Amino acid sequence: MSTVRIDRKGRAAVLRLDKARGNAIDEPLVRDLLQAARDLGADPSVGGVLLISAHPKLFSPGLDLVTLIELDRAAMERFMLLFAEMAWALYGLPRPMVAGINGHAVAGGCILALTADHRVLRRGGAQVGLNEVKVGVPLPWSVTELLRASVPPQALAQVALLGRNFADDEALRVGLADELADAAGFEDHCLLRLEEYMEKDLYSLIATKAALRHDVLARMKARERERIGGWLDGWFSDSTRARMRELAAGLTKPR
Repeated sequence: MSTVRIDRKGRAAVLRLDKARGNAIDEPLVRDLLQAARDLGADPSVGGVLLISAHPKLFSPGLDLVTLIELDRAAMERFMLLFAEMAWALYGLPRPMVAGINGHAVAGGCILALTADHRVLRRGGAQVGLNEVKVGVPLPWSVTELLRASVPPQALAQVALLGRNFADDEALRVGLADELADAAGFEDHCLLRLEEYMEKDLYSLIATKAALRHDVLARMKARERERIGGWLDGWFSDSTRARMRELAAGLTKPR
């Protein structure tokens, strides 16, 4: 796998996002995460997973607009269905998973973090949020189900409809993070939190997690393909394409 790394620390597997351009999500990253979720879930020596970025100040900025904007509708549909499959695999991972949000996690990056059982956010300005509506695309069906299962109802409008980004205590308030940790010793803190999960009886934890997430996963899978057309209409609208091309041009400017 070229976009992620798996490091072992005892029974803990550290799944590091390690792709150029700050973990912008493209097909290779999606395929690597899908395979990693399958492999780690099937490995009896793995007691838990820490999802974290190898980049010190960026977890993931979301979809890789530079490459994805060039796809036609059929190719983009295939990509988004693969993205949904990856989200299902991470959300249904039969191991406890902690997300260590050590840098900005926006749009697709926030979605990755939401698949975890527990989210630790780096204190001091790391931003997390879903800005899709600002770009001009609706949230994919599976993401709406994931969001409803993850944040309190009173926060849904701020997170999904206004597309705000949140940091520190505000991220805790809306449910995008479960706790804050300082940059110094951040990964060690996340591993300690994961250890708290791994101390429990693994069979009982896995069975309980599966029961808690069963209905959400079933709803995701039942309608993703049915609802993808509406998402694609937003992605390929003229106004959205213009905004995305402007954003992509900014990303490719020499620095």
